[in-house]
Amino acid sequence: MSPKPFLILITVLAVVSISCGISIDLPVEQINTGPTVREEINIPLVDAGTPAELVIGFGAGELKIDPGTQDALVAGVAEYNVPDFKPDVTIDGNRVSLETGDLEIGGIPSFRNRFKNEWNLQLGSQPMELSINAGAYKGILELGGLSLLSLDISDGASEVGLSFSNPNLVAMELLRYNTGASSVKLTGLANANAQEMIFKGGAGEYVLDFSGLLQQDMDVSIDAGISSVNLIVPQGVSARLLFDGGLSNVDIHGDWEKSGSMYEMTGDGPRITINVNMGAGNLELRNR
Repeated sequence: MSPKPFLILITVLAVVSISCGISIDLPVEQINTGPTVREEINIPLVDAGTPAELVIGFGAGELKIDPGTQDALVAGVAEYNVPDFKPDVTIDGNRVSLETGDLEIGGIPSFRNRFKNEWNLQLGSQPMELSINAGAYKGILELGGLSLLSLDISDGASEVGLSFSNPNLVAMELLRYNTGASSVKLTGLANANAQEMIFKGGAGEYVLDFSGLLQQDMDVSIDAGISSVNLIVPQGVSARLLFDGGLSNVDIHGDWEKSGSMYEMTGDGPRITINVNMGAGNLELRNR
């Protein structure tokens, strides 16, 4: 995987220097790779009396998360060929931190060889508050069938597929996703069993699919810049969307009905209420 933000930065600086006639001398730091290290990760269950607070900090690379481990909070494997990518585990009571080792960069990085940083993790079903903080990465995150009381994800220039293939085993208070210039696809969001969802994006392509079993009313807030947002709500689900976006276009398909800046779909059971604020771009409403 190539470090996309670094390439974006270099491209922007090059364009600026050409258009403005400015000569820019950038410091270049050599970052050397070494032999690939395979490291087992096994974090034990914490005190069952209170929920675990799990923080996963991941820099550049590929991150894969699935449910599955029975006797641990987190189990899996990390493979990396930059020594500073070595995973670091900190446990303080019920707060657990699993983070990529620090890599201090003093200039524009130059990788003499292709770097590797891949984590393949399995999470246990112990009730937890989960936070994922990532940089430029590719993520495949399957979080269905866990016991998530809250979920907070923040990433940069990324390519992420997050899914809840099975219902969350407990009621989630808040699902928060904050991203940048990225491609993000979230599926099975009704299965998250979240009371509230907040999604903030920059300039990117975002798909939010609310398929699954909706067990309670869900309030959703979407704030996006110059972007493409595709919202999918299954037929038969009660939904209402309020839209605010002066320079944006809205395309509707299926059972959505428009009335001014409000879009509604009739259905039975709990309702999804969505507030969308877009700077510019395209919003597409679909059924599944």
